[in-house]
Amino acid sequence: MKNSRRMKRMSRNRTKIVKMNLTSLMDVFTILVFFLLVNSATTEVLETPKQIKLPTSIIEDKPRETVVIFVSPLEVTVQGESVVLVADIVAAQGQNIEPIARILAKINENIIGISTKAVAESREVTILADRAVPFDVVKKVMSTCTSQGFERISLAVLQKAPKRAQG
Repeated sequence: MKNSRRMKRMSRNRTKIVKMNLTSLMDVFTILVFFLLVNSATTEVLETPKQIKLPTSIIEDKPRETVVIFVSPLEVTVQGESVVLVADIVAAQGQNIEPIARILAKINENIIGISTKAVAESREVTILADRAVPFDVVKKVMSTCTSQGFERISLAVLQKAPKRAQG
């Protein structure tokens, strides 16, 4: 059957309405939101300065919010503040490093805000020491931390993949 001119004209002027199925689109966005919520809460990364090369280890636990001490081959930094040179620590006689002890005591005294309070109350220190730093220096830093009441000490390392069982 042949289309009349009227039918052709009407088909040209008619705009087609496209219907979208929003249910599947909403499902995709819901899954995306849950994925982002779950994965954003589990990531906690300590920024490592470029001058520090950490040793590698297999680790399962996440780091907690603590006082962070960087020990580079040249200097020691507590909470981002340069405190003492490594050469001075090597030359020192005792196990207690006075500049680090002062900073740790200051952290206990100056509690401002919830995150600072959590750090001070945890009495925990994370030490990021370059693998080229002598162990005696790291030992003196750890001894200073324990003398100031920070008995829980964590040493930061790079995570490497666990070895698979062969068989």
